[in-house]
Amino acid sequence: MIYLIRHGEAAASWGSHPDPGLSENGRAQAETVAKALASETITNAITSPMARCQETGSFFANASGLELTIEPAVTEIPTPADVTDRVPWLRGLMSGQWADAPGLVRDWRQGLLDTLSALPDETVVFSHFVAINAVVGHLENPATVTGFLTTPSLEEATQ
Repeated sequence: MIYLIRHGEAAASWGSHPDPGLSENGRAQAETVAKALASETITNAITSPMARCQETGSFFANASGLELTIEPAVTEIPTPADVTDRVPWLRGLMSGQWADAPGLVRDWRQGLLDTLSALPDETVVFSHFVAINAVVGHLENPATVTGFLTTPSLEEATQ
């Protein structure tokens, strides 16, 4: 089993800061996730290089004693160089289909899927909303970018 964990609440919105850490609430969420994962048999932990994912994962790493490995392939979706305002671009992308996404984004998605499919069982991955949507969408409806709008709880996700 691969556990996909979205980072805790960021200290800044995704349109206002390129790499925010966690808010106070986000740190509490990360601690809650670390406690929930403690009962699982996890042997490998990887994280996006983004600060909010590393901070979320650090709570689990500290509790479990596992080393947290940074994996660039599970990072946030890249923004094409010609995009001046990420917020409306991302909203438009998320309401569309992967076939209509820029090549850079389709390549990111394929790299994400390839990386995750090569991971050993019992790996936890601290990543991002769109990345997790890319995986769920690939498994359930490969055409759409957004497969779900809310993040299921650990209990819901493992049922």
